[in-house]
Amino acid sequence: MNETYRTLFALNREPFSSELNISEILQTPELLNVKERFDYAIRLGAMALVTGEIGSGKSTALRYASGQLHPSQYRTLSITASSGSILELYRQLLAELAIEGNTTSRTVMVRLIKSEIQQLVLGKKLKVVLIIDEASLMRLEVFSELHTICQFEQDSKPYLPIILAGQNNLIDKLMYRTSMPLASRIVAKSYLEGVNRQEMEQYLKHHLTIAGLKTSPFDETAITAIHQGSGGLFRKANHLARGALIAAAKEKSTTVTAEHVRLAATEIF
Repeated sequence: MNETYRTLFALNREPFSSELNISEILQTPELLNVKERFDYAIRLGAMALVTGEIGSGKSTALRYASGQLHPSQYRTLSITASSGSILELYRQLLAELAIEGNTTSRTVMVRLIKSEIQQLVLGKKLKVVLIIDEASLMRLEVFSELHTICQFEQDSKPYLPIILAGQNNLIDKLMYRTSMPLASRIVAKSYLEGVNRQEMEQYLKHHLTIAGLKTSPFDETAITAIHQGSGGLFRKANHLARGALIAAAKEKSTTVTAEHVRLAATEIF
């Protein structure tokens, strides 16, 4: 779709984009809740869990929380989980640690990972944090074994706190008996859900301000329609809001209404 809507609404950048600087992320109570638990788990060298619906802001919350960690003190390891085996996850972690090798031995992989983490902690005096996004995709065999990379000096040294984020079925997978060694390390949980209408209005205004608008073109009916159509979830709200701006621009209307949101809704799922 063309970008004439940006001219009509005098937008100086793409609105409702996920490409935000850390300082531009809206600090909602839910976001700060995630950060508080994130920091607590790291301080203890334990685990924290972030769950929620698709598009509720889990990845953004993690990016915000990890973005507050000073690189001179912390080494953040971030991987996106898959439905692959534990070997695949180890390969991702080895790559994140910049460790080269083509071994297929679990024992060797774990030894390499743990050796590098110890070097970072003891040699370079850094605190290491492992963030696994989309953790709900992981197989049960991964949950049953993942805790082994956290065990240092007979499990007496908390060198590797882990933050797991994923959809709600992540909790179900952690309830299995085989997952208990990992689940027992969890000290904090955050659950993100759809926001209410007032919070959605604040969210829309925040993003419009970032894009250069001082006043919102969305009328009350449009805000309600975006809130209802998105279920209060930010990702879908972004699509609806941007699509509604485009629909209004096609009509050369500087006011966005519920009808424009309805038209935008026909373009997305």
